[in-house]
Amino acid sequence: MKINSIFCLAVLILMQSVASGQQRSSSVEVDYNEPHEYVVGGVKVSGNRAFAEQQILNQAGLRTGMKVTVPGDDISSVVNRLWMQRYFQDVAVYIDSIAPTRDTAFFCLEIEERPRVSMWSFSGVKSGEKKDLTERLNYRRGSAFSEYVSKTSVDIIKRYYQGKGFMNVKVEPQVKKDTVVKNAIRVNFAVDRGDKVKIKTINFIGNENVSDYKLAKSMKKTKSAKYYNFFKSKKFNEKEYLNDKKSLISAFNESGYRDARLLKDSIYYVVPGKRLGIDFTFDEGKQYYFRDVTWTGNSVYSSELLNSVLQIGKGDVYDVVTMEKRLNGGGKQGDMDVSKLYRDNGYLFFNVQPVELNVAGDSVDVEMRIVEGKQATLNNIIINGNDLTNERVVRRQIFTKPGYLFSQTDFERSIREIASLGQFDPEAITDPAKGYSIIPDQRDNTVDIVYNVTEKPSSQLELSGGWGGKTFVATVGVSFNNFSTHRFFEKGAWRPVPLGDAQNLSFRFQTSGTYYTAISASFMEPWLFGKKPTSLSISAYYSRQTNSYLAWNILNNDRQFEVYGISMGLGNRLKWPDNYFVLYNQLSWQTYRLNNWFSNSFIFDDGVSHNISYTLGLSRNSTDQQIYPRQGSDLSFSVQLTPPFSLFRHKDRGNLDDAGNPMHVGNYRDINYDNWSAQDRYRWIEYHKWSFKGSLYTKLVGNLVLMTRAQFGYLGYYNRKWGYSPFEGFIVGGDGMSGYNNYGSEVIALRGYENYSLTPYLPTTYSSNGYAYAGNVYDKFTVELRYPVVMQPQSTIFALLFLEGGNCWSDIRDFNPFKIKRSAGVGVRVYLPVIGLLGIDWGYGFDDKENGKGQFHFLIGQQF
Repeated sequence: MKINSIFCLAVLILMQSVASGQQRSSSVEVDYNEPHEYVVGGVKVSGNRAFAEQQILNQAGLRTGMKVTVPGDDISSVVNRLWMQRYFQDVAVYIDSIAPTRDTAFFCLEIEERPRVSMWSFSGVKSGEKKDLTERLNYRRGSAFSEYVSKTSVDIIKRYYQGKGFMNVKVEPQVKKDTVVKNAIRVNFAVDRGDKVKIKTINFIGNENVSDYKLAKSMKKTKSAKYYNFFKSKKFNEKEYLNDKKSLISAFNESGYRDARLLKDSIYYVVPGKRLGIDFTFDEGKQYYFRDVTWTGNSVYSSELLNSVLQIGKGDVYDVVTMEKRLNGGGKQGDMDVSKLYRDNGYLFFNVQPVELNVAGDSVDVEMRIVEGKQATLNNIIINGNDLTNERVVRRQIFTKPGYLFSQTDFERSIREIASLGQFDPEAITDPAKGYSIIPDQRDNTVDIVYNVTEKPSSQLELSGGWGGKTFVATVGVSFNNFSTHRFFEKGAWRPVPLGDAQNLSFRFQTSGTYYTAISASFMEPWLFGKKPTSLSISAYYSRQTNSYLAWNILNNDRQFEVYGISMGLGNRLKWPDNYFVLYNQLSWQTYRLNNWFSNSFIFDDGVSHNISYTLGLSRNSTDQQIYPRQGSDLSFSVQLTPPFSLFRHKDRGNLDDAGNPMHVGNYRDINYDNWSAQDRYRWIEYHKWSFKGSLYTKLVGNLVLMTRAQFGYLGYYNRKWGYSPFEGFIVGGDGMSGYNNYGSEVIALRGYENYSLTPYLPTTYSSNGYAYAGNVYDKFTVELRYPVVMQPQSTIFALLFLEGGNCWSDIRDFNPFKIKRSAGVGVRVYLPVIGLLGIDWGYGFDDKENGKGQFHFLIGQQF
């Protein structure tokens, strides 16, 4: 019911009555043409159901003992206050009775409550959209429904769909009486999205010196259907359109046109209701140049040093956009700017303001006015959201420590370290809106930093089956990536295992029955003793293969290949050249036991070989996160060495004296190993193995990332007559997966080719097959274009295009880095915290007609 006027509502149904049990006067007359002041003797409420009487009286403001004038503004205010609550669809105030003294009146508040909503619903929307709309509207059952609620809801729903490009969306609120619930209604919002409105053409008029492409590129969300916007959304968003119009002027300013103006913009339909055309008309003005750049207020750094950071000289184009980036940041990661120069030295309250002192002709004099302020000291470092992970795990990773001077570089590095830790959502911590807060206090020159981390599942359970080597392999594995030995004896910590210290404990078991069995276990402590970034890793494994091969109907196991191994390593974070470098040392022992083995993987069939090696590795990882890095690099170099046993030998077991003993030789070079048995020759294997892997991640546009990678490996020997090691070589080609762990060889993926097909296959006198793989040198080059589809803590999915090339040689003298086998293809990666990384690729090999063709490749838990 609508009110024509507050006054009319106040006196609409005022009436006089005498209550039988409370009659104050047998005959009451009220002249409403002459206002009269009364004392409120009492107020009763009628018609209320959901609201208590006292609650309504408090909202109305009509209290016993107060004086009111009838008719007058006092009663009008009572009605108005109740109407403003929007809970009532009818409100009336009238005098119930008047005291005999005629100075006291008893009032009645008669209300009619709005019906309550028993159910909210949507029609014409998708299930995911329904969830989003419900969260935005935030309505509950039992709330009131009014014209205000209806209009507000329609506006919210329209804005939601217009943000998705449905500019012509229609929303109709449908209200039906609930036949089950008393005084209740059901509200349904019928949505007709219509066609999505996309931009087809954008025309720029008046830009004689700034290209259309540069102007189009400057708009981040408003894109036409040009070929260079293939990966961009073409939907029209009015809010983003207003921001992009400002970006157009910035594009002119970047080219020195400081007076550029947008004269007008026109939006029209090219295809009615579906496709838009947009015209922009500009006045460029003239181009300006820098003349004199001066500094004032700088006492910490000289003007010469600041100019070297600013990199603007006399005669340069007057580019205010780049000038702003070099003053206050906003450029590429790693670029230095004046603000960062100061903030890295604690000057958090630093401010610089460029002022145009003089504009003469086409030249501009600029003065940089600096307020350095005082250095800020870190006060409180607060970590929120670590419900599972121990706080000290986060604190030892960050570079911002209480009592230290604030440093922008240290703060950015701390964000990167938390994102790379693996226990928290990397997207959430890098979000400036909710991932962190910098809270300065200029009164005492301190600053608090708050890191808001979001825990994500990090432990992984693997239950899988795969096909490899023409056999089915079942795998059961578990990896606790946030294990805690510190809580090992803590009561209640075993749920199912103690967690919280970012240690890694993993177990894995694989089998295909009697043919193949493998078991492995590993433990890694990233901070040994908890004080320094020194990592400790320990691993042990055992595998066995037999000739019980169901595919060939062989059910015995008289032929076996067994591997035992254990390793221990220490890694140390370095301070030089920078603290991204890690030096790694590892000692390992392996025993290979072959019993009448028939595989072509190794160059002999019978015997026992021991491998004792030391590995020295140097790595540098500056990527911004683990799963989907957008920028940074990952470099590693390692050398693995065994003792040079053959250099100390002076007995030739292939040349016996009359007594049957090995002949003594004066020099190790005189030993002829061709006459040695495999057991004697390879009892203690020797080699030096060199490896290099380098990956570079470059953020192109938005989340589109270019990944480039180069790899090289070389297995060398100490003694040419002893030759190459029968183990630790490279097997190149295919997906890099054998279906089961294949200790003794390093499998290198090269998509688009059959597994192992690019590995040299050479004759050997020790193998019953007469041939064996002999990959001792390889190189590989990869270029991938990646784009994320889903970036959530529960899952990360990204698609990729790749170009790849590589090859494998048996001897370093044959190595030719330009003689590679090329391939190209597409793929997708899915990372699930519980399972790990899964992927599928399709690649086509160009340079091997027999083994290179269209190939599908699957991967689990590895990167190419």
